[in-house]
Amino acid sequence: MTELTRFARDAPTDACIAAVSEVFTAILGRVTTWRNELLAAVEAHSPTRNTLDALVESLVVPALSEPGAAIIGAGFVATPGYLPDAYWHLAWWLGEQNTLGLEAGATAPTRRLATVTDPTSDQFRDYTNLEWWRVPERTGSPHITGPYVDYLCTDDYTLTVTIPVYSSGVLIGMVGVDSYVKNIESLLLPPLYRMGRPASVVNSSGRVVASSDPHRPPGSILRIAGLSEQLHSWGAPTNARVPPASLPPTSLPGGEFVIPCPGTSLALVLEGSSEVLLAE
Repeated sequence: MTELTRFARDAPTDACIAAVSEVFTAILGRVTTWRNELLAAVEAHSPTRNTLDALVESLVVPALSEPGAAIIGAGFVATPGYLPDAYWHLAWWLGEQNTLGLEAGATAPTRRLATVTDPTSDQFRDYTNLEWWRVPERTGSPHITGPYVDYLCTDDYTLTVTIPVYSSGVLIGMVGVDSYVKNIESLLLPPLYRMGRPASVVNSSGRVVASSDPHRPPGSILRIAGLSEQLHSWGAPTNARVPPASLPPTSLPGGEFVIPCPGTSLALVLEGSSEVLLAE
């Protein structure tokens, strides 16, 4: 226990966990603000498709237009039947970095995502079957989906953060954002490399978000004995205000360690023997 406590307070480890939490709590904080503002508006005046679109556009487009923005898509996806004049509806905008539908090297201004909402069309997709909807609908909590190839909104390796919106206890939709994995990697790889040992950030399913190990590409499943069970046992995200140093690592059967990242459903996995990991 003494070794684990000392290791939990290792400066590079704490710095890496803090970096993960900072990146994702900033994204979650922004989406939460949008959720609150949208909810206040639709509860004050019942929305139609047009009024909802105008509201969502006013919330998300400024963020998508920020220089160096980590997010490349954002908006609101309505629960089927919520709007009186649009049974299926996505009020979603694409940022300038989003290359969906563009030729290689081409650019485009911030724009509305073109969607197919006719269920009889071959191109129609029931978004309520997708993970970014299905999981937060079940849990009632924010969810990070991916990395995955998002053919609907980005056509590239993507992380999607969604937060459910409830009015009088009824789910009316999801507020969310898309980020390219490469954008998130650029923020997380420096602290991962500074750890000086194989280290990976994984989602709640054990899927790699970023890793200092070139054999652990984003989107791959980290198949380590005991990891899936440990991630599942944590359940809801750790409170964002919990300092990283107070979260001792959990030892896995193969000598690896896993530590939750506060404020997210992500975790840091450190590979190698305990002797290597605990070396000063």
